[in-house]
Amino acid sequence: MSKRSRPDPPEGRGPSTQAVHGGERDHQATAAVTTPIYQTSTFWFRDSAELRDYAEGKLVREEYGRYGNPTWKAVERKLCDLEGGEETVLFASGMCAATTTFLALLPRDSHLIVTSDCYRRTRQFIRQYLTKLGVETTVIEPADVKKFEDAIQDDTAIFFTESPTNPYLRVIDVPETVRVAREHGVKVVIDSTFASPVNHRALEDGADLVIHSATKYLGGHNDILAGAAIGSKEIISPIREAVGVLGGITDANSAFLLLRGLKTLGLRMERHNQNAQRIAEWLEEHPRIARVWYPGLESHPDHAVASRLMSGFGGVVTFEVDTDLDGAIRFVDANRIPYIAPSLGGVEALIEMPVLMSFWDLPREDRLALGITDGLVRYSCGIEDPEDLIADLAQALDQI
Repeated sequence: MSKRSRPDPPEGRGPSTQAVHGGERDHQATAAVTTPIYQTSTFWFRDSAELRDYAEGKLVREEYGRYGNPTWKAVERKLCDLEGGEETVLFASGMCAATTTFLALLPRDSHLIVTSDCYRRTRQFIRQYLTKLGVETTVIEPADVKKFEDAIQDDTAIFFTESPTNPYLRVIDVPETVRVAREHGVKVVIDSTFASPVNHRALEDGADLVIHSATKYLGGHNDILAGAAIGSKEIISPIREAVGVLGGITDANSAFLLLRGLKTLGLRMERHNQNAQRIAEWLEEHPRIARVWYPGLESHPDHAVASRLMSGFGGVVTFEVDTDLDGAIRFVDANRIPYIAPSLGGVEALIEMPVLMSFWDLPREDRLALGITDGLVRYSCGIEDPEDLIADLAQALDQI
């Protein structure tokens, strides 16, 4: 099945053009091609009349650094163009984007549905903090619309899921999920970090809100922490207000680096997609690999959905090495190109064993219940030459 063709945005421009020019050209106060770093914590008013106009909504401008900064406003506009949303709000991290969204949109004593295959810290926030607000949570298997519909209650407010998920890269049938959600008045929030707006624009498929860890593909260089939420003005408004109160904002320097990284998003995602597809196909044929999870493979359980909804399948490949814990450690340590590190989406390849990186504090039986086996490896392809990455994997597998 062929990959989905990316529909043109309303302006008729492709994602790479939007990534370079979106949100900047028509908003510059000077003739600078590059949006400057506005390194200031506060903004002054010429007189009290100007302040009154601002307070009455007659004048749109910045007031204080916790509520807005021209550098990160440029990022917000660019992400609106890339995702096809009306409004964007930036955060200090992707985790901050998720937690602030939950706090802003979930009423007390409401019900939340999430998928089992997702970032551990998100589940931790739900378990440790949302329960204090009386929020009940139902965890379902990803990519099963029937289980989603069965889990809906009268007080269900939000369905939250990653797509693709972490670490098994399950892909949600967003249009069908949205159809069911609309019938019950449930908002659909998609964490699209693993896809990026180049590979999938969930808002076009009906999602109410898309969030990103901009630390990953959007920034693209493993040098910032940032997050973002994109959606309609109506849904972003309470989230933006919550950011102003909770204070989880990004800074001007990080926003500038994010703005710079976004300009090459289209080019980088093309290479990430190509590298991951080649590596996944190569791994699937290797005798020491028990299984590969990558949406671009026909063997992936959601390949048909991913091919219908996505224009590319991302740069992360998850696989299981046919060995014990010690053998998997020998394999990972024998790799010479990727860094052993958490995260993904940067120009450098990264490799990790989820059992050690994220779940070592849990008893083995609890890890296995979550699908975290001793031989599970998550490989985030960078933009290196694919032949070099494959040769490096081959020599590392020989050392098990």
